[in-house]
Amino acid sequence: MNPREIENRIADIETRLSGIEAHLLRQASQAPAAVRPVPPAAARVGQAPVRTSPPAQPLKESQLIGNILGWGGAIALLLAASYLIRLAVDSGWLTPIRQLAFAAVFGLLLIGSGFALRRGNRDYAGLLPATGVAVLFLTIYGGHLYHHLIGAQEAGAAVIIVCAASLWLCRAFESDLFALFAVAGSYFAPFLLRGAVGSLTDVAIYYSAWGVVFSVFSIWHGRRLIYLLALYLALIGFDMLWRGRGGADQWLAVLAFQTAQFAIFGIATAVFSVRHSSPLDQRDALGHLPPLLLFYFLQYSLLVQHLPGLAPWIAVGSLAALAAIYGIARYTLQEPLPGGEFLLWCYTALVLFHAGYIETVPHAWGPWVGFILVPVVAVASIRDDDGFGSRWPIWVAIGIIFAVNYLRILFNADIHTVPAKQLLPVAYALLLYLAYWFCRQKDLLGGANMLLLAMGHICAMAAALRLLDVPIIESVAWGVLAIGCLGLSLYVKDRLLGQSSLAVFGATAVKVLLSDLSGASTIARIIGLVVIGATFYVGGMLYQRLLAKNE
Repeated sequence: MNPREIENRIADIETRLSGIEAHLLRQASQAPAAVRPVPPAAARVGQAPVRTSPPAQPLKESQLIGNILGWGGAIALLLAASYLIRLAVDSGWLTPIRQLAFAAVFGLLLIGSGFALRRGNRDYAGLLPATGVAVLFLTIYGGHLYHHLIGAQEAGAAVIIVCAASLWLCRAFESDLFALFAVAGSYFAPFLLRGAVGSLTDVAIYYSAWGVVFSVFSIWHGRRLIYLLALYLALIGFDMLWRGRGGADQWLAVLAFQTAQFAIFGIATAVFSVRHSSPLDQRDALGHLPPLLLFYFLQYSLLVQHLPGLAPWIAVGSLAALAAIYGIARYTLQEPLPGGEFLLWCYTALVLFHAGYIETVPHAWGPWVGFILVPVVAVASIRDDDGFGSRWPIWVAIGIIFAVNYLRILFNADIHTVPAKQLLPVAYALLLYLAYWFCRQKDLLGGANMLLLAMGHICAMAAALRLLDVPIIESVAWGVLAIGCLGLSLYVKDRLLGQSSLAVFGATAVKVLLSDLSGASTIARIIGLVVIGATFYVGGMLYQRLLAKNE
């Protein structure tokens, strides 16, 4: 290409660029003002640039560091006060009364300082009042336990006042720390204030009253953690007090208290969900599950000692009460409650397995009960939209019951008193085959469906051993089972069922070679081998057809 052609092409490109620039300028002049591009604020003359907010992560780190420093400062103040008190005590100037007065004033000053500083940073300023509340609690307990200057009743009244003030500070500073102090201070009071409460009934009334207070406050404040911590401390604390006092004759008061706690906090959970339109999620449900299980075992251990005949029925009654609370909340909110449903199924599984099966069902009827429970629970719990869903705890319980009885049947262990025991292997095999078909249709277990099929084959083979006394006939029955599986797999186009029949054929061959032929007569051996050979040949032909259909 010569220089002349290059110059012509460059001139052509410049002409085209000029035309494009003119076209863009015409479009910009015709565009409405609302859609014209606006230059950045920093580029406009006479205007300050717009400030962007700092990244969130550095802000969180700075808050964390600030809180650590704040707590360090609060702890340092407490240590300084303790050393000052120690110095004053050693010098003889600070008498016990002055110690208590100084500690109380110091706690009130910390609370007042928090109010003075809360305009700048409410969360950070709340560290000082929290320290002040701790100082006031220590002052009350120290004056009662160490110096013996405050009576039990006066100390109890002071604890109630400080707890109420702590709840008020919780709202003022919007910090759960004050509410947790109030919960801990109120439920620890019977342990630290000697003689503050009289009988076990008085403790039950005291704890129940605080349970109502903290439940109402938790609903008002909008934090589940408050009533949840109160539930933990109420159940554990009362049980420790009761066992420590050795009041075995007061079991009715203990039973009434446990039932009252179940009702108070169960209603609080439902009211909280309705009041705030905030159903329990899975994480919240896991936090509510331990105290629910604790309530069950504490109450059942009490009932089995004093009302053994009614213990399972009372457990079922508590399940009905929990279902009623869930049903009311579900009806009121008119939306799914996944966490509440999970809790209900967990409690149902526990009551069914422990109170229903272990404590109530006679040992001889265990296999038949395990057989009946599977279809009943399947109808009640399996849904088309989510399969097992949050109802999997009930299937864990049913699975354990079924597996235990399955092993009893398989090894013929402790079933001599079971009615119609000869039919059990057949019944369990048919149930397992039905479960396999159902789970395959619903796609519930995935690869675990093979386990159901294998358990069904083993149980069916065990049934042949129990019902037939002639070894060679038992082997023929196994072969017929394998052929039946192959034929059915061809009909329903289930390759997994056909493949599983190979294991039955293999077990049949091993049994014939190692067991059946060794003790049989010559005629029996000939007949057996002919039948087994024909069975295997037909099985191989059917398996070839199965492979051809799946290619």
